[in-house]
Amino acid sequence: MNALMDWQITLPMAIAALVFGYVLGSIPFGLLLTRAAGLGDIRAIGSGNIGATNVLRTGNKKLAAATLLLDALKATVAALVGWYVLGPEAGLLAGFAAFLGHLFPVWLGFKGGKGVATYIGTLLGVAPWMVLVFAAVWLSTAKLSKYSSLSALLATLVIPVVLWFLDEPKTAAVMALMTVISWAKHRANIERLIAGTESRIGQKG
Repeated sequence: MNALMDWQITLPMAIAALVFGYVLGSIPFGLLLTRAAGLGDIRAIGSGNIGATNVLRTGNKKLAAATLLLDALKATVAALVGWYVLGPEAGLLAGFAAFLGHLFPVWLGFKGGKGVATYIGTLLGVAPWMVLVFAAVWLSTAKLSKYSSLSALLATLVIPVVLWFLDEPKTAAVMALMTVISWAKHRANIERLIAGTESRIGQKG
């Protein structure tokens, strides 16, 4: 608990990390890529989300893959730059801010994506080995349930627990907060899962 409370970063450094991370995370790659490809405004189709899942609804798998990669990497870059320039705690804050930037981009009226890709990207920047844990939970859950949303939700739930047991309290705390926010953003998915109306992986319509 002492390690969790013992943050060494100064306020100016923390603010710099948060601002940098937020600005980088708020770049709406899904919107930019679909517009550049002549597919219009991604917010006008499907769920209205700017993330890779909704980009996939355009039928362009390459754009969806590019969106997924860029949404993840913007958080990874934020975390790594923060880490190497200002220290590990700044890396955590920058990654967290990139996650928030993706979810609540000021340029789009604070209406962004659901954050799974940026969650993974932050994890890649601050605790890269944990990406394997995330992938293992996601893949095993997806194989059993065929629900992408459930797989992501369970994976985000496991990550902070594992980090805590690995004696990484600060990283566990930040990822736990991101998990809570991610679950809140997936509220509609959770409601559909409970009702049995959530779309399964590979399901059409």
